[in-house]
Amino acid sequence: MASIKVKFRPSTIDGKEGTIYYQVIKNRVVRQIKTDYRIFNSEWDDKSCKLVFECPDRYDYLRSIEERVKLDVTCIEKLISRYEYTNPLFTSDDIVRGFQTEVSEQSFFKFMQKQIAQLKLMGKYRTSETYHATLNSFTTFRNGKDLLFAEFDSDLMLMYESYLHNRGVTKNSSSFYMRILRAVYNRAVEKELTKQSYPFKHVYTGIDKTIKRAISLKAIKQIKNLDLSLQPSLDFARDMFLFSFYTRGMSFIDMAYLKKKDVSNGILSYRRRKTGQQLYVKWEECMQDIFHKWENQMELYLLPILKSSIGNERCLYKHTLYAVNKSLKEVAKMVKVTVPLTMYVARHSWASAARSKRIPLSVISEGMGHDSEATTQIYLASLDSNIIDDANSIILKGL
Repeated sequence: MASIKVKFRPSTIDGKEGTIYYQVIKNRVVRQIKTDYRIFNSEWDDKSCKLVFECPDRYDYLRSIEERVKLDVTCIEKLISRYEYTNPLFTSDDIVRGFQTEVSEQSFFKFMQKQIAQLKLMGKYRTSETYHATLNSFTTFRNGKDLLFAEFDSDLMLMYESYLHNRGVTKNSSSFYMRILRAVYNRAVEKELTKQSYPFKHVYTGIDKTIKRAISLKAIKQIKNLDLSLQPSLDFARDMFLFSFYTRGMSFIDMAYLKKKDVSNGILSYRRRKTGQQLYVKWEECMQDIFHKWENQMELYLLPILKSSIGNERCLYKHTLYAVNKSLKEVAKMVKVTVPLTMYVARHSWASAARSKRIPLSVISEGMGHDSEATTQIYLASLDSNIIDDANSIILKGL
């Protein structure tokens, strides 16, 4: 018969916290399982082997430890019952190893780290970065302390949401973090690591309307007509912004990976890295002008964002995007644009310009490569690419 006891080991230093541990006994063989639950001597009763709630300021902390201990003990007791049924010759060491495995699988931090690693293996680097940023934020909120899926509840999520708002995080950014955490949690439910308890039901996971990020055709004309010949970094940033606008708001990551062979018979074809959707854009003279201006005969890439000779493309892409967005802020000042100018503004601006030209919303959605994720994709139908190219030509003629 195996047994488990909850024990407390005081610190050897006066005034410092001691540690709770578990003592597992089977056939008189004693093993210990360490925890990171730390409490003061006065907060433990040796006779009852229970926590003592004396200090009001420590109540919530001690209550959380008490809940963790209950979960751990239940887990160990279930392990013992399972072993007694499947492996009567099990040892104390088997219990310790089994518990450590169970805790590892139930660890939210470790599970999310595995999800991030899997995203990288799938080539979804941008998504992995957003997951990593979310994990960093949530880890900071938790003061670095991991938690089990069983501890995920609506109260915890409400506390995290409040934590984010108190630090000036916008409602949309908070919602973004919540949606990522929810995706990870639901993945754990799918894998039957935990039962669905809907911990996100009381926090905001929608998308609020944001400050307008589009600029007018008049402003884009002014940017186009700037003489930046003596400021090459601003010149390059301006041209990348215009190229994105010319190509129906192509994202910077897609621009970076364009190759010269992607332009053929007057058509630029590429696959969106975000959605995998194949898009075709009529190759206009304004696009050709930018290509010729920055062409490097030795490179496979269409634009000088990445270099074939440099191995870490992802790092170079992020560095270039940062530099371009920084330069665009200077460009915006020159034409008195108050909107914080970034590469993403080009995409918003194309959509805004298209709508101002009374181009149907379904055409705009198709032209921008919106998939089911897109809020603009309301009347989306399968459209002939010539209709989209005509829409783009109408916009470009306005410049």
